[in-house]
Amino acid sequence: MRVDLFDFDLPDERIALRPADPKDSARMLVVRQGEPFEDRIVRDLPSLLRKGDALVFNDTRVIPAQLTGLRRRDGSVAQIDATLHMRVAADRWKAFARPAKRLIVGDRINFGHGGNTCLIGSLDATVVEKGEAGEVTVAFDLSGPALDEALHAVGHIPLPPYIATRRMDDERDRIDYQTIYAREEGAVAAPTAGLHFTPQLFEALDAAGIERHFVTLHVGAGTFLPVKADDTADHKMHSEIGHVSARTAEALNAVKARGGRIVSVGTTSLRLMESAVGPDGLLKEWSGATDIFITPGYRFRTADVLMTNFHLPRSTLFMLVSAFCGLETMQAAYAHAIASGYRFYSYGDSSLLFRSDT
Repeated sequence: MRVDLFDFDLPDERIALRPADPKDSARMLVVRQGEPFEDRIVRDLPSLLRKGDALVFNDTRVIPAQLTGLRRRDGSVAQIDATLHMRVAADRWKAFARPAKRLIVGDRINFGHGGNTCLIGSLDATVVEKGEAGEVTVAFDLSGPALDEALHAVGHIPLPPYIATRRMDDERDRIDYQTIYAREEGAVAAPTAGLHFTPQLFEALDAAGIERHFVTLHVGAGTFLPVKADDTADHKMHSEIGHVSARTAEALNAVKARGGRIVSVGTTSLRLMESAVGPDGLLKEWSGATDIFITPGYRFRTADVLMTNFHLPRSTLFMLVSAFCGLETMQAAYAHAIASGYRFYSYGDSSLLFRSDT
């Protein structure tokens, strides 16, 4: 499909730089097929679902994956910014580097410059591979838990570019840019649909008889990369590592069998479930890397409802929601959201989408 079909104009003032306070007071646009849009708030979620439905959350935890360092070579020094996006070994990460043209295989980078100083010593790395579009693979001198501790000491929360270009990250972001149920470390971008949940909302969902289940997809920085191709067929997705446990798969299959609905909290949970579903429509235990790319015409086999924030124009995520509800429906929904003052992107408002073929 032509990528320009997924374009729209968004005024800068619609981009949220901080989340709603409290978080479950964010607005939520309800989109049902053939019905008028409903302007609600996230706190209304229990009344919009049914007893026996099941919410599926991504329990990945964001790490401080934004690093600044110095590359020294032959007497010259260059500042390097790196955003880690996928761990490939105990001591190795793939990263997007800027400016990547200043790096060659074998270069040494000393991280910890530009705002933080490593509290446990120097965090050094070697460039072991260069890829396309600024991607490099770096091997750190530390490994495993020692590397994780060092990253927490020298790294910054990797705010999305549309926020980071307008303000610096701060200590508040270490709380705001993390779901209350985050558990499995490894993401470099938050599963932002889940940022709206509070302990009070969980209590209300429990009282309404709505189940909670968890999967893990370590969201990578590739989620923010624009689609530069003119046709969706020419776009390559970056892989992300995920896991669906046998227990969760069994529980969600049981929900479906008894007539309940699966409600995916975020596009990351949805992409992972669609990667883990079998030809028979049943979820199974699954681990590995997924680069699934969902565009209109895709037939969903897992979620019946999707809770998600408002996404960037020409993005793979806007393509996904257009596949879920129909392109014309989502174009109309986003036009309504813009005109009605909804806040967009990671810290913005939410939507609750009911699948077009449900």
